[in-house]
Amino acid sequence: MDRTVEIVPEAGLHARPASKLVQTANAYDATVRIGHAGADDDELVSADSMLAVTGLNAQQGDEVVLVAEGSDAEAALDALEAVLTTPVEDEDGSAAGAEDAEAETGDTEGDP
Repeated sequence: MDRTVEIVPEAGLHARPASKLVQTANAYDATVRIGHAGADDDELVSADSMLAVTGLNAQQGDEVVLVAEGSDAEAALDALEAVLTTPVEDEDGSAAGAEDAEAETGDTEGDP
């Protein structure tokens, strides 16, 4: 089974989002491959490899296809879609890039 998902994290599939995706892929009894939407089957890479995932150079707004096989395939796709569609939070709990957005709009409501 497969699913196409648009990447939401600002950093795309680099560093923290890629690490979370790989950890999530490894948590299920499923073989999951990932690639850019429209990629041929032989262009998909293993979602449980950090090197392979970051090597996709997938950016925010790109669409990727997830292909899963195995007893947990659907659950794995659900979890991976959640990772790809959830903004990454900074250590203080704010969404990455939120400060940049405030600076651009001048909206600092709620800041001390």
